[in-house]
Amino acid sequence: MAKKLFVGGLSWDTTDEGLRQAFAPCGEITEAKVITDRGTGRSRGFGFVTFAQNEDAKSAISKMDGTSLDGKTIKVNEAQEKSPRSGGRSGGGFGGGRGGGRDRW
Repeated sequence: MAKKLFVGGLSWDTTDEGLRQAFAPCGEITEAKVITDRGTGRSRGFGFVTFAQNEDAKSAISKMDGTSLDGKTIKVNEAQEKSPRSGGRSGGGFGGGRGGGRDRW
C-alpha cells in the first residue's frame, strides 16, 4: 500500500526531480512533487513523496528527517489527510446587515 510523506523546509531551488533523486535510495517512489505558488510558480518550500511500500516510507522518515537537501535542513513525516473546507462564505445567512434585505409593510 502506498504511503505519502510530507517534506518541509525545502530550498526554493529544489525540483520534483531533485526531490525524487534524494529519496530514491529509500525505495520505490510513485510520485515526488514540490508544491508551487499558483501566481508566481515559485516553490512554497514543501512537497510530498509517495512510496509504493509503507516500509520504505517509514525507513525514509528515519533516514531523511533532519538531513540537508539543496543546502536546507528538511523535515520529513507522514502526510496528514487534508480536512475538508466548509462550502460557503463565513457569516452567511439571510437578511441582517444594514437593513438592506428587510421587507417593509
